[in-house]
Amino acid sequence: MSTSQYVLNLGLLAVILGGNLGTPNHDASPADPAPGARRDRRLRISARRSYPGNDAYLEIAGALAGVLLGVAAAMLVRVRRDRERVLATAGAAFAALWVAVIGGRILFAYGATHWFAREIGTFSVQHRIVGAGAWTAAFVLMALAMVAVRVAIGAVQRTRALRGTATVA
Repeated sequence: MSTSQYVLNLGLLAVILGGNLGTPNHDASPADPAPGARRDRRLRISARRSYPGNDAYLEIAGALAGVLLGVAAAMLVRVRRDRERVLATAGAAFAALWVAVIGGRILFAYGATHWFAREIGTFSVQHRIVGAGAWTAAFVLMALAMVAVRVAIGAVQRTRALRGTATVA
């Protein structure tokens, strides 16, 4: 993993934690149920036409892991209505999950180069993962799915809180 990749991962962690920890002061109205979602950009993923070996299965596994982690992250955010505002509060457990996920990615990338490169090569051969880019794609898809699912569930939680149908913890 290059220095720029370390900086990118740590920057991503800083943005996620900086934008989500505590209780941001957002005004919300029924016309705008997810004020925090405005800062999130739509993510476009272009699919390749063909996948060699079992690369696609590794990438699907990465995406599914991201979905599960996104659900976990969303469940660690408390969303409640306070008069005419919706407040979302994230705390230490939310931070710990993101630190573990991004730290795990960094450790895996470092370990793949320095500690267990042979083992990853053996695993790849045994499971017919033929493109080195499949590992990168799996981790990118995991990160994108995690963020997208967390944002989507957060929007539902905010809408429910605005309607007064539930306080989601």
